[in-house]
Amino acid sequence: MSIILAIETSTEVASAALLSGGNMFSRESAGVHTHSETILPMVQSLLREAGATLAECDAIAFGIGPGSFTGVRTACGVVQGLAFGADLPVAPVVTLQAMAQACRELHGARDVLAVLDARMGEVYWAQYRHADNAWVTVVPPVLSTAEQVAPAGDLADVTACGNGLKMYAAAFAGRGFAGMHPEVMPSARQIAVLGSAMAANGGAVPLEQAQPLYLRNKIALTTAERFAKASA
Repeated sequence: MSIILAIETSTEVASAALLSGGNMFSRESAGVHTHSETILPMVQSLLREAGATLAECDAIAFGIGPGSFTGVRTACGVVQGLAFGADLPVAPVVTLQAMAQACRELHGARDVLAVLDARMGEVYWAQYRHADNAWVTVVPPVLSTAEQVAPAGDLADVTACGNGLKMYAAAFAGRGFAGMHPEVMPSARQIAVLGSAMAANGGAVPLEQAQPLYLRNKIALTTAERFAKASA
């Protein structure tokens, strides 16, 4: 069985996981400003616990975003360094799909709307449907206001998850979702599961293709722009 190392740093919680022989090992650390300092020690701790070396891994999976600009850059940089040193392929996993996987694992959801707070009055969101033991992208990752989130199909069949539901609760209230789980967030555990499937199906790529997924070109507003947006 394959050994997959996974890293996720796109939100306030950094996590690392190692999927080996059907066993899952994981670590977490809060604080987006310390991700670059904590992720490598977590990786080293995981490898020691699993009794494995980096060279024995079959691929390194990581959350490519969307998410924190600094966070996704951190994951990309760390993964490129590790993959180069160990000559390993990488498995880039969309953060929102990892949320869908978590929602399925925790709540058995099949049709999932993942909504992640993007700050600046906006959310990152995507919709996925689980069919034939794999995820199908129904709506690819989008950046919009919470009011503009428009999942496909009958909302009574859709389970929504992610902290965007809580941050913009008024925009999602009364929509008639099958369930709402704002506590569900991306984790390296789900990145490892999805990365393992990707590697098994030939989806791993050379480290040069380990690139973040950015949906927003501008990461900050001027004071005038913030006032204008608030007034609108």
